[in-house]
Amino acid sequence: MTGTLFSQLAKRGYKGRIVPIQHLNDLEEEIEDRHSRGSFDKEFYKERLDFFEFDPPDSLPKAKSIVTIAVPRPQVRVIFNWKGERLPLIIPPTYVAYKNTYRQVENLLREILGGQEYRMAKASLPEKLLAVRSGLGFYGKNNICYVNGMGSFHQLVSFYTELPCKEHSWQELQPMKRCLNCSACLRRCPTGAITPKRFLLRAECCIVFHNERVGDFPSWLDPNWHNCVIGCLECQRVCPENKNLLEWIEDKGEFSQEETALLSEGKQLDRLPSSMVIKLEKLDLVEYLDVLPRNLSVLFNKGKHSYPPT
Repeated sequence: MTGTLFSQLAKRGYKGRIVPIQHLNDLEEEIEDRHSRGSFDKEFYKERLDFFEFDPPDSLPKAKSIVTIAVPRPQVRVIFNWKGERLPLIIPPTYVAYKNTYRQVENLLREILGGQEYRMAKASLPEKLLAVRSGLGFYGKNNICYVNGMGSFHQLVSFYTELPCKEHSWQELQPMKRCLNCSACLRRCPTGAITPKRFLLRAECCIVFHNERVGDFPSWLDPNWHNCVIGCLECQRVCPENKNLLEWIEDKGEFSQEETALLSEGKQLDRLPSSMVIKLEKLDLVEYLDVLPRNLSVLFNKGKHSYPPT
């Protein structure tokens, strides 16, 4: 059955791995050990790592395995009209259609496993760690998970299943071999989040952490370092593993001068035109509505030279 599962995934360009449910303990111990040793910034841990659930849901008491899948995802370019100019801005892979991608994979798994009467349920786990431990991917120095053929341009999704796991791999944490003689991401990271002093990213210094959360940017965060509507691509753009993927950009819409002004003013969802709400929903930007005024402001002030061509 696992052969059928992964062959069906491969037909769609996906890659996956399966591990027995017993490895949940390993994942939990890995996170808690780092937390107890103070490896994580307290605020970062509370906001980004404290929500994981290392037990299958009550709806799936006979769960036997965890399936983790990598789905190729492109960068997305969106046009914002501002002060008479059409400014193309980039949204990194995984943000756009994140929920829809999860639903597509879930429906596919239900179709495959349902015929064999194996039930499944969504998992809330540290997916990068799971992917690397399972052999699906490798960590880069930037602590991003890389998958062969996809680089870092992919989305990870994970599910508990009742499918037995007879064969699997569970490897030690290790960086990609290419990383051993490369420090491109370390040199490019403007905030020093990637450091030679330790393998673990200083996530509290990462631009992604700060431009996804509400509030003023820290005073040390130079506005010129921002490069995406949400998130950051600096370390991924210089990574040799992504060399053949950098031009994979999909155009996904345009906001008029009036619509861009409404976003910049911080108008709430119920105060926006329905046509604009649809655009935001398609881009999965609704949950970032509170941070868009701030993020767009720093990007608009950088000047036209900083934007990729349309």
